[in-house]
Amino acid sequence: MTKKKVLIMSASIGTGHTQAARAIEEYVKTIPADWEVEHVDFLSNDVLSIDNIVKETYIKILDLFPLLYDLMYYSSQGYKKGMAVKTLISWGLKRRMLRVLADKKPDVLVFTHPFPAGAAALLKRQRRLTIPLVGIITDFAIHQLWVYPQIDAYFVAASPLKKLLTEQGIDGRKITVSGIPVRSAFKQGTWRWDEDHQRNKNVLIMGGGLGMGSIRQSLVRLDKLDDVDSFTVVTGYNADLYDEIYQLRRELRHPVKVLGYTNRIAELMAKAALLVTKPGALTCTEAATVQVPMVLYSPIPGQEEANAMYMQEKGCARWAKGQENLAVITADLLRHPEKLQAMSEASVSCHRDGARIIATHIRQIVFPDDEESLSVCGSEYSHESI
Repeated sequence: MTKKKVLIMSASIGTGHTQAARAIEEYVKTIPADWEVEHVDFLSNDVLSIDNIVKETYIKILDLFPLLYDLMYYSSQGYKKGMAVKTLISWGLKRRMLRVLADKKPDVLVFTHPFPAGAAALLKRQRRLTIPLVGIITDFAIHQLWVYPQIDAYFVAASPLKKLLTEQGIDGRKITVSGIPVRSAFKQGTWRWDEDHQRNKNVLIMGGGLGMGSIRQSLVRLDKLDDVDSFTVVTGYNADLYDEIYQLRRELRHPVKVLGYTNRIAELMAKAALLVTKPGALTCTEAATVQVPMVLYSPIPGQEEANAMYMQEKGCARWAKGQENLAVITADLLRHPEKLQAMSEASVSCHRDGARIIATHIRQIVFPDDEESLSVCGSEYSHESI
């Protein structure tokens, strides 16, 4: 019998979507079943391709013109306005989707980014695609680019998002509150305030995989604090930022360790007294899994503002609105370890075992008559606590 194939599609716009896809892939591979799973980056790196032009334009807007992105985000909200943007992107990426489908021949498609989801939904609407489509929304907000009646199953980060999706016409029976999937590395150790943290109050500064946000300005501002002992700065794939911070170290009061892209994020979080980061939902969920206290700064308008608000309301993070506010909040937390401990304890309510929940539901979709899949999905994950 031919094995069933699960194809997970991310998009290399930031690393959160990719890491979420890897987390699902990692867990699916642990479930015994007659299937295979593959994860692909849907967007081509060919500089002349339409999808690469879409990707690079999107990244440049995020990095250089956040106010323009702010305008785009809010102007595309609402059904009629969102349809124009969705249609443009879906048609632009349709040919790319057809090539991937012809090459991979999947039995089910799983998306952690709305771009490939839109292209597949368009093909399904045109009756050129019949396989199940699964959407994994990796933010604490719902963007119109995610709303397609052709998607057969949605997984969302928190209960309020299920309500938002149903208000936009998605059948509530399609929606599961799963939390955001994170890789198993983030479940290996838990942050706790101890003598090592007291002896070396290390502040970990991150800006996502692309090294976005005001990392340099934040480092310079926080370096003036007497409450900090050292810094670790992760610049991701941003090589220019790495060089800039590396040179800047000589001018700063405190020791600074600079890293580019690294797989040691979970370890760095556990060792830090405090994480200062741009509020990507995946980063926030990884941090909540480790239970490291967070200060969130420089959000991308729209989704990341919603992420920061959600994490602050849950009590596991503080949202610093401006550089001066960032310094005040950081100093206050480092002076009061009991506040850090309280934020760490609050992190327990900020996440669920998303990878496991999603993987078991995918098994039910691929093997609908499998009794084990039905029993797991029908009981263990029926509650919606986040």
